[in-house]
Amino acid sequence: MRLYLKLIQEGGPIMWVILAASLIALYVFLKKVFQFHREEINVRELLRGLFNVLKRDGFVEAITLCDNTPGPTARILGAAILAYERGDEDIRQAIDDAALEELPKLERNINVLATLGFVLPLLGFLGTVFGMMKTFQIVRASEYLSATDIAGSVNMALITTASALVVAIPCYIAYNYLVSRVNSITLDMEKAALEIIGFFDRRRAEAASGKGPEK
Repeated sequence: MRLYLKLIQEGGPIMWVILAASLIALYVFLKKVFQFHREEINVRELLRGLFNVLKRDGFVEAITLCDNTPGPTARILGAAILAYERGDEDIRQAIDDAALEELPKLERNINVLATLGFVLPLLGFLGTVFGMMKTFQIVRASEYLSATDIAGSVNMALITTASALVVAIPCYIAYNYLVSRVNSITLDMEKAALEIIGFFDRRRAEAASGKGPEK
């Protein structure tokens, strides 16, 4: 901690901006990781349980199971079951409407990491420019120069650039990781939607052929 405070002091005011950006990035990343962890479920097991309940016409039980299961996939399945129970013809529309509500929740704040990953190297470059400007000011104002006179300014330029890159690189890595998690959850949502639609189509076909009751 003492070392970092020393780097901030030597790096100038840009270092405080880089520190604030690193804290924001860490907060966003941890918040999204915990969100995805809370909503992570076994979709195949959920579908198996729903199908067993729905085969017995347990629509209330199925909806309750979806309500008690975390994650966007469960909420989409719940919307599909509610639409079928109401007799809606277009279950896909109900699924699409639910997905439009769930996807923004998954993607919320992730772009902050991409933005920081892009802006931080520019901030580091800005710190480098400030350091070079300070160096030239020292050169112009001093008649006799030594390495010590300009070392602080050059050090300021290098510290800001290095610090910005140290924060920007993990931001890009974290952003790509979170995007991959969103894509994985979205794929589970799409597969679950197709499964529940296929189940209801088979149920209607069986009812039409007289093999089972139609809800």
